[in-house]
Amino acid sequence: MEIKKQLELIKRGAVEIISEKDLLDKLHKSQKENKPLKIKAGFDPSAPDIHLGHTVLLKKLRDFQDAGHTVYFLIGDFTGRIGDPTGQSAMRKQLTKAEVMENAKTYEKQVFKVLDKEKTKVVFNSQWFDKMSPADMLKLTSHSTVAQMLVRDDFSKRYKEQKPISMIEFMYPLLQGYDSVVLEADIELGGTDQKFNLLVGRDLQIAYGQSPQVVITMPLLVGTDGINKMSKSLGNYVGINELAKDIFGKIMSISDDTMYLYYELLTNVPLDEIGAMKNEAKEGKANPKDFKLRLAGLMVEQYYNKEEAKKAKEEFESIFKDRGAPKDMPVIEISANKLKDGKIWIVELMELAGLIKTRGEARRLIEQGGVEISNKKIKDINFQVTVTKEELIIKAGKRQFAKVHR
Repeated sequence: MEIKKQLELIKRGAVEIISEKDLLDKLHKSQKENKPLKIKAGFDPSAPDIHLGHTVLLKKLRDFQDAGHTVYFLIGDFTGRIGDPTGQSAMRKQLTKAEVMENAKTYEKQVFKVLDKEKTKVVFNSQWFDKMSPADMLKLTSHSTVAQMLVRDDFSKRYKEQKPISMIEFMYPLLQGYDSVVLEADIELGGTDQKFNLLVGRDLQIAYGQSPQVVITMPLLVGTDGINKMSKSLGNYVGINELAKDIFGKIMSISDDTMYLYYELLTNVPLDEIGAMKNEAKEGKANPKDFKLRLAGLMVEQYYNKEEAKKAKEEFESIFKDRGAPKDMPVIEISANKLKDGKIWIVELMELAGLIKTRGEARRLIEQGGVEISNKKIKDINFQVTVTKEELIIKAGKRQFAKVHR
């Protein structure tokens, strides 16, 4: 691929490139020597599932692969036991080796829904850190100072607020940077919140006599709430291993502004075409919902296939357009010992039907008008449901359904 096209592909969606001149130099050298660049991105397996927020980096890695370069997908099984302090207001709980490795297994399975397996090298940083002696670790710490670490906003804030910062947290940026030294990375990708750590990698490579890596930062994907960074803990995420219908439904719930950002960061739809969509919607020449339906379909195709995307769309339209219900609802039989005079508390019924994770969630849904029984909205959190042999359809929120009977 010619340099100009590579640069266009690489720059799409990127927030910052440090530096573009270095990037061009590396691309020209790669082409001249017919040698692919080493592209690195690290992922600490702190949770088992990958969501669309993670795929912003995966998609950019795939762009590099399509341009002919080699991706080093680094699983931080060593650093994951420490926990990245970036953005944290308190010390993170450290994970055990067993917890990290269990999560790492699922990462390996999921990433190839985006990456080209033939052009990907999966590496674990325990391969070198477990072999380092105390003297090696101390030598690594000599390349940074406490003052340099306190420049970081999160560390600085915690220090001013007299909140504890462990020495092991100070080590994290150095360990991440040393990964780049070991791999001799040409380019490292990360979110905008990772800039400090990525630059430490550049400094360490210079200290170890290497050419410094180019740093490319990507935006943090906004979650389905349209406000906060996509996060499993906030419940505003779209997991790539979720059911096709749930991926489709969650994408349909995002705002129009968020939709265009998803198009840019998560799809290959040309930027001028995305711009045309915005203009058509703004001028009233098109319905943004149609663009959202397309996006939802593209996401399901990416992680499943076209057939599943078609089925998910049909089910979505059945539920939300025709006010129908999905065909494959779970059917729950309520045992007699759970009933009192043939009735059961609505919250307990939702719990038994698997529609909620906590009773507090059920109460919130009811108070917000998000619970229906056979198309009748339930507004009383103390409501008692009469359960007979005839099936009742319970709807919780926008996408959760179940049939219940005695």
